[in-house]
Amino acid sequence: MFVLELTYIAPIERIDAALPEHMAWLEAHYASGVFIASGRKVPRDGGIIIALGDDRAKITEITESDPFTVAGVVEYTITEFVATTTAPPLEQYRQEMPK
Repeated sequence: MFVLELTYIAPIERIDAALPEHMAWLEAHYASGVFIASGRKVPRDGGIIIALGDDRAKITEITESDPFTVAGVVEYTITEFVATTTAPPLEQYRQEMPK
């Protein structure tokens, strides 16, 4: 599983201009089952996406296709983690530690 942290590196006007395409990109990755949660950071200086997967290269490829990345308005920090403990409603996302 991955935490994708977006940090805005451009004025908010440029972020807002790219937002409709970014939202369509998000929706496509929700539909494919890769993204399970996302939203703006507070204060609004970026965002967070929770993504499923075990292939860092694939996740990196996905972030590079984000219209925000293409427009040069964000930088990504990608953190991989193993969700060994979850709340009951998130049980389907629990993972085993690699051996």
